[in-house]
Amino acid sequence: MDFSDAHTDIVSTVVSEEEIAKGLARMARAIEADLADKTPLLVGVLKGAIMVMADLARELRIPVEMDWMAVSSYGRSTKSSGVVRILKDLDSSLEGRHVLIVEDIVDSGLTLSWLLENFESRGAASIRVASLLRKPDAMAVEVPIDYLGFDIPNEFVVGFGLDFAERYRNLKGIGVLNPEVYRDEA
Repeated sequence: MDFSDAHTDIVSTVVSEEEIAKGLARMARAIEADLADKTPLLVGVLKGAIMVMADLARELRIPVEMDWMAVSSYGRSTKSSGVVRILKDLDSSLEGRHVLIVEDIVDSGLTLSWLLENFESRGAASIRVASLLRKPDAMAVEVPIDYLGFDIPNEFVVGFGLDFAERYRNLKGIGVLNPEVYRDEA
């Protein structure tokens, strides 16, 4: 994928726009097979999962409901602090619901681990996880990912919802950010 001259901050492509579409379609077919007789509540984790949630929801051929939660463990850093803060809670009750957490990326696993415990305490009937990306080499805790798009190297990536300091979310593919961009802020 060509990130164009406007995005010279991207040093290499990790997942192209076309690969993302194929990965989300593959994930959607698996979700449909597992949840065909349910109406899952898709919970997007803001802000990164916006693109993943939108494209995955449109790809699904089963009834779904959607809600959003905003949590933070990064701030303006390139590494998770491990301390999770709720910035926006869900509008929906999880009691008795079949919940599908939709993530853009799982790296340390700390935020997802916290979400799984939190949602379980709210009485969800079942909780599954769909993540477009996982960084296996960055995992600090083991967390289940039921529907995975791609494993990627442990590099700082942006695009398709992933950002650095709120920039690059609008890129159609996912690429490695030049370390010169964040060297002084990491």
